[in-house]
Amino acid sequence: MDLAYLWFWIVGFLFVGYFVLDGFDFGVGMSLPFLGKNDVSRRQIINTIGPVWDLNETWVIVAGACLFAAFPEWYATLFSGFYLPLLLILLALIARGVSFEYRHQREGEQWKRRFDWMIVIGSAVPALLWGVAVANIVQGVPIDADFEFTGTLLTLLNPYGLLGGATTLLLFFTHGLYFVALKTDGQVHRDARALAKRSGIVTVAVAAVFLVWTIFIAAGREAPLIAFVVVGAGIAAVALIMSLVFNARDREGWAFGAGAVTIVAAVLTLWFALFPYVMPSTTDPSYSLTIENASSTDYTLTIMTWAALIFLPLVLAYQAWTYWVFRKRVTRDVIERASVSPH
Repeated sequence: MDLAYLWFWIVGFLFVGYFVLDGFDFGVGMSLPFLGKNDVSRRQIINTIGPVWDLNETWVIVAGACLFAAFPEWYATLFSGFYLPLLLILLALIARGVSFEYRHQREGEQWKRRFDWMIVIGSAVPALLWGVAVANIVQGVPIDADFEFTGTLLTLLNPYGLLGGATTLLLFFTHGLYFVALKTDGQVHRDARALAKRSGIVTVAVAAVFLVWTIFIAAGREAPLIAFVVVGAGIAAVALIMSLVFNARDREGWAFGAGAVTIVAAVLTLWFALFPYVMPSTTDPSYSLTIENASSTDYTLTIMTWAALIFLPLVLAYQAWTYWVFRKRVTRDVIERASVSPH
């Protein structure tokens, strides 16, 4: 396989990992106003991701670095054309990270409430805008002969893009509720399961429309992997429905696993629909960025491939070890007896 095509799938793998892992982080953050009835329950919720949220976020850093090195033309067009949405995502992630660290530095209720809302907003904004961005990449955006984005912010706020944002927002929210139910006990656990039942139904409806629309976009472009697009969408739909079934039966581990499969299948569906482009042009198909015309040299990709073979397994092993160490539930009793920070 040509190394450029290999790195297209490696970048896809990194974004899959990011959306699965930081996806439930976003969902947990967005759940605070619904599940956090008091400071103890809010600390219980935050502690479910306290040890892992920063590790989960590193996936997007690695994905961005690989995108820059493997596909510099893609990176340049994407970050210049999507500058404002990506800047908003960055600012939201910074506000969210600061809130985790500073929330417990003072005992005042108003102080904590402010940082709680920063966590909520810092989780909801990326969850929405990542969907808008990826949906627009798949659908295509106006690009000229110099591979420069010629649209505006309003260009990105089209029906398909906004539907993509709504899909990721709801999907991450429900995925996060499954994680809260998996990692907590007591009232928070029960409330998370109950809320996931309601949000899951809305998520199924919105995601179904988005996946069907994606299939039509891929078919209209005569995507060579259209069969994989259909299969991926089908797997995502079945996994999402099964997650609701498992949640209803109080099998939170299986529900969370099925939610993860949903996100994996959904992102792969988008990647299948995009192939062999990386940014289709709606101005003129000949102006589109493809895997071949947007990639780095073979020498650069060869070095990157050897680095990935060495370091990627180590990163995956470290992440697995971290989750194993912090695998226990965050119980309300422990939070009530704790006299230190929620971390």
